[in-house]
Amino acid sequence: MTDSAPPKDLFIRNDRGEILPIIENFYNYCGQRKLMAVRCTNCDALVWPPREICPKCFRDKFAWVQLNGSGNLMTYTVIHFPPTQFLALAPYAVGIVKMSEGTQMPGMIHNVKLEALRIGMRLKVDFETAILKEWPRWTRYFFAPAD
Repeated sequence: MTDSAPPKDLFIRNDRGEILPIIENFYNYCGQRKLMAVRCTNCDALVWPPREICPKCFRDKFAWVQLNGSGNLMTYTVIHFPPTQFLALAPYAVGIVKMSEGTQMPGMIHNVKLEALRIGMRLKVDFETAILKEWPRWTRYFFAPAD
C-alpha cells in the first residue's frame, strides 16, 4: 500500500496552527519564491527580520505579509575575502536595500558589474535555485538590478 498523505508542512507553527514569526519560516517562504515580513496586528509595524515580539509595542501578535520585492540600494560593500562557502563568488557585493514598504534588508547583489553599483539604484529580489549541501541549507534571496 502506498502512502498518500500530503507532503509534510515545512513551517514551524504554534499550538493554534499559526505560522510562527521566526527566521526559519522566512526562509521556508523564500523556498516558495516569496519575500515575506510580519506585520504587528496591534500597532501595524512592519517587522523584518521576523521576530516573536514587536520592537515597537512589545506585543506578540503578527500576520505574515508578502513584500513586493523592490527597493533602493542604501549602502553596499564589496567582499574580496569571503568565508569558505562563498570563495567561488568573490569578489561580490552585499548591500542594504530599503524596500518599497519601508523595511531595510541586507543581501547579496548579483547580475551587475561591481563598478556599476550606485547608492539609490533600484533593485529587485530574486531567489537562488540551488540549495547548497553545506551551510546555508535554505533557499537564499538576493538582489539584482530592477531593469
